[in-house]
Amino acid sequence: MDKAVGRVLLVTGGGRGIGAATARLAASQGWAVAVNYTANSLAADEVVRSIRELGGTAMSVQADVADEAQVLAMFARIDAKLGRLTGLVNNAGVVDVSARVDEMSLARLKRMFDINVIGSMLCAREAVRRMSTKHGGEGGAIVNVSSAASRLGSPGQYVDYAAAKGAIDAFTIGLAKEVGGEGIRVNAVRPGLIETDIHASGGLPNRVRDLQHLVPMQRGGTADEVAQAIVWLLSDAASYTTMSLIDVSGGR
Repeated sequence: MDKAVGRVLLVTGGGRGIGAATARLAASQGWAVAVNYTANSLAADEVVRSIRELGGTAMSVQADVADEAQVLAMFARIDAKLGRLTGLVNNAGVVDVSARVDEMSLARLKRMFDINVIGSMLCAREAVRRMSTKHGGEGGAIVNVSSAASRLGSPGQYVDYAAAKGAIDAFTIGLAKEVGGEGIRVNAVRPGLIETDIHASGGLPNRVRDLQHLVPMQRGGTADEVAQAIVWLLSDAASYTTMSLIDVSGGR
């Protein structure tokens, strides 16, 4: 695959899991990468260090994507240090402990949608302002990280998370149509059961092992396998691909 010459990528939630794997793979293909984190600066700095060790260009940048002021400040820092954005991976997201809908608090629901949906939309808004030919940009690509939960529903565990990811699917379709004539492609990947620490954050560290029997391929996936799909969608190899929702779920 051709190197991405002069291309600038932001990966939100880039310090761990799918985000970290995506940042490293994109950097290996020539992208200058901004690795966003909310609180874990050590993890983000380690991703940046590993990219620089291999001769790549990277920076870490703190921002809570649910906070508009922090998002604006993050994009300004990237503008100043790396240049005009041409790629965005909306990867930052959260789950919560397993619960039924009739057990969920308003605070939980607000957090789920503020980070997973509004945060992605705020970052996409700023990316479009930089990429769109309407705004003097040269085009670009946005990849939203959704989830197989958007079509499975996650009953008894994360219906709120599934609903948030369903919103991301709809957002992907609408935004792709909106900016398709302005040089911007918008797609989503929908990971299934992937071995990352997001499951532990929801109180189910063994979730992949416990549910892998439901996957036709009989195993969980890896962050690197998801990153391959994301970076392909960012690349010129996917030049005629937009509005796609690509499942990386082992057939589940």
